[in-house]
Amino acid sequence: MNNKTELFETAPLPKALMALCVPTIISSLVTVIYNLADTFFVGMLNDSVQTAAVTLAGTVLLAFNAVNNLFGVGVSSVISRSIGIKNYDRAYKSSCFGFYCSVLSGILFSIICVIAENPLLKLLGADAATYPATSEYMLWTVYLGAAPSILNVVLAYMVRSEGASVHAGIGTMGGCILNIILDPIFIMPWGLGMGASGAGFATFISNCAACFYFFAFIYVKRGNTFICINPRKFTLERDVVKEVFAVGVPAAIQNLLNVIGMAVLNKFAANYGAEVVSAMGITRKLNMVPMYAATGFSQGIMPLVGYTYAAKMYRRMKDAVKLAFKIVIPMTFAVVLLYFIGSEMLISLFMNNETVIKYGTYFLCVMALSLPFAAVDYVSIGVFQAQGNGKIPFVFAVLRKVILDIPILIILNKLFMMYGLPYSQLITEIVLAAVALVMLKKEFDKCVEQ
Repeated sequence: MNNKTELFETAPLPKALMALCVPTIISSLVTVIYNLADTFFVGMLNDSVQTAAVTLAGTVLLAFNAVNNLFGVGVSSVISRSIGIKNYDRAYKSSCFGFYCSVLSGILFSIICVIAENPLLKLLGADAATYPATSEYMLWTVYLGAAPSILNVVLAYMVRSEGASVHAGIGTMGGCILNIILDPIFIMPWGLGMGASGAGFATFISNCAACFYFFAFIYVKRGNTFICINPRKFTLERDVVKEVFAVGVPAAIQNLLNVIGMAVLNKFAANYGAEVVSAMGITRKLNMVPMYAATGFSQGIMPLVGYTYAAKMYRRMKDAVKLAFKIVIPMTFAVVLLYFIGSEMLISLFMNNETVIKYGTYFLCVMALSLPFAAVDYVSIGVFQAQGNGKIPFVFAVLRKVILDIPILIILNKLFMMYGLPYSQLITEIVLAAVALVMLKKEFDKCVEQ
């Protein structure tokens, strides 16, 4: 336990951030590559219907993050703050609560999606051409794969919350690398030739493998970890449930609103054909690279922020956040430049289709401009969540989708058709970044060393 507290309390900030953030960022980037792998290998089939199927189903996979955030973000925040005030019993109980609730939620998610498959796929924008392929992809990723997909992410959050970012990264990256290896074997005609369905099957196997690693980690580290999966330790104590839900519920709502926003975007894109859907899907996947890096910083500093905030080490907390901004903002600006220079080449890597390349190049150049602003937004939200403050992230979620993104998307689609769609994200992120900095300064001003 001394090694854990030393990292949070006395290690130089650059060293602490490196230990916490670098493994998280690397695993996040590997996760992006793993997400790109499905689109990349399916795109090699040069079948826009298969690529559109992966894109349409991606909205449902994104909905997993609502549960991931509910129990992953919620529980990890409680664990870090509990360690900061030496309340180890609450750390054990909250981890056990999060584990079993994640399993149950994954099973319920699968059952609901199976029962409501027809209206669900139509709502996502699937038509007669894309419905079969989308359903086959969702068989493995959703109907059978919801529980392992959710559980491996929640377990990674828990492992990271006590400072073991390296092990969290190994579990996440191991599953992703396995998925990348299996994708071409299951998808391509020279392999099993399963197409989009094969991509889903590879994802299912990789998520199960990641869960196995985390189970092994918990077993080996038993007695020296705050993560508990003993069913006899499961509790519904008010203090535990309230603390988890105070952060987790706003984070889950934030993600659900993101899913709704993506569904609306897909619906509008579907009106212009499978090529536009494919182009938008490829663009979103490429945009995920810097987005996940920024999210990696946010997730990486959360244990440090949560611990120092609970321990009233406010100066260290503020300095850590400032250092994170100094790194992540220049990094995203560099990615913007890279995307502007190589947008056409990057899109063509995924599909050799002139129409898809044309639309994808345009979408990528516009959406890339939002990246630095999104980085500010994500890191700020991570700080509030680490402090146990779920109200501000909830306000951000409502502002992002209900007030800004979706209304702007509707207006731009009406005025400029498909060419207006990517500007919605740019406008939204600029406004949110400004609000985030104001709110962060306001919160920091309240944190005064005693």
